[in-house]
Amino acid sequence: MSDAIVVGSGPNGLACAVELARNGVAVTVLEAEDRIGGGTRTSELAGPGLLHDDCSATHPMAAGSPFLRSLDLEEHGLEWLLPEIDLAHPLDDGTAGVMVRSIEETARGLGEDGPAWKRAFGSSSAHFEDLLQDMLVPILHLPKHPLRLARFGIPAAAPASLLARSWKTPQARALFGGVAAHAFSPLNRPMSSSVGCALINACHAFGWPVAKGGSQAIADALASILREHGGRIETGQRVTSSTDLTGVDLVVFDLSPTAVAEIAGDRLPARVARSYRRYHHGPGAFKLDLAVEGGVPWTNEACRRAGTVHVAGTFEEIALAERAINRGEMPERPFLLVGQQYLADPSRSSGDLHPLWVYAHVPSGYTGDVTESILGQIERFAPGFRERITATSVRTPADLEAYNSNYVGGDIITGANSPVQVLFRPRLALDPYSTGIKGVYICSAATPPGAGAHGMNGYNAARSALRHLA
Repeated sequence: MSDAIVVGSGPNGLACAVELARNGVAVTVLEAEDRIGGGTRTSELAGPGLLHDDCSATHPMAAGSPFLRSLDLEEHGLEWLLPEIDLAHPLDDGTAGVMVRSIEETARGLGEDGPAWKRAFGSSSAHFEDLLQDMLVPILHLPKHPLRLARFGIPAAAPASLLARSWKTPQARALFGGVAAHAFSPLNRPMSSSVGCALINACHAFGWPVAKGGSQAIADALASILREHGGRIETGQRVTSSTDLTGVDLVVFDLSPTAVAEIAGDRLPARVARSYRRYHHGPGAFKLDLAVEGGVPWTNEACRRAGTVHVAGTFEEIALAERAINRGEMPERPFLLVGQQYLADPSRSSGDLHPLWVYAHVPSGYTGDVTESILGQIERFAPGFRERITATSVRTPADLEAYNSNYVGGDIITGANSPVQVLFRPRLALDPYSTGIKGVYICSAATPPGAGAHGMNGYNAARSALRHLA
């Protein structure tokens, strides 16, 4: 029997370990922290009984992941839950752009922009399961559905500021812009529509679900399957040198390229070492977890029923904020992601006290306190909000990096979504999971297809490694 070590127990590390184990490899996962899960951990951050996701919170791509759907995750405790409304984006006049799983219902809510929304996302979302076979793999491959991939890829390759011209109303433009901003990229940059298009299509195909009991349930389910196949997990095992990883046939790193370069040292081929050390991290996040009595008093009624609320104002305001953070400047009004996971999953609350999950986009490594800016942005669309807060927990970009070393400078998506890195991460190679060292691979969010709890990076890396063993 071949044996392997996977370094890191985020969803990609665990997915890689599961795929190796179910193909007869004896796998040990080494996790530096005391708990498994990486970005899918869940904690009581703002008081006992209130469950806050530490990082990753809503999971449209995970719900549609071909690899995760091939596993019996439900038998291992994972249950997807959907809010009544997937996403709302409030504006100052009290209206909001609203997205739900049904593209027909979403289009009706967008009024005159409904037909254009359906033209942009109708065909791709209807065939999204087929599209994922080509989207969740490295860019250099023979497409299984070339025409559908082209139908998705042409608008996805455009700058978000250009694609936003498809819509006339501020509600539709802001709704699209808020989803595009998940890329942490300037919205006038080529490829800045790609993440937004993928997430919108995923919503219309699968919804934007949360995991019952918190995102930790994803990691726990994968760990349960791994153990069922004989795999082992050791926590509190921080790997700092390749000498910690001897005597096995395979090593797979669920780490950033810079961390892999540090651990591998001189064993890396020079060209790979250069690419890994030049790998570019993006802007950071400033996280605020709150206990809120009675929930958020949004002016717009749809926001009170939405699992996710994007708080930023108009498309133009979003573009201004995202441009600023990419220049290293802190905007006065940052873009916020607000998670109300308890609406789909009441088990996360304690009576009428609810957990509110909030990120602000900030420059990489930002050292200032963004708390007041965050509260002000929410209060702008929910007057009286501050009065309902009973507890607060803050995580700065430095705190996020300490929580997960892959989040360099608070970069929670493990790499800038520049046009080059969207297409070719972590380096230009036919096999981007190979480090150039025989039997050594990388499977983190720095590899294709990028960030998310879908586990496809880990699955793809495992398939590459298994080809090496064949």
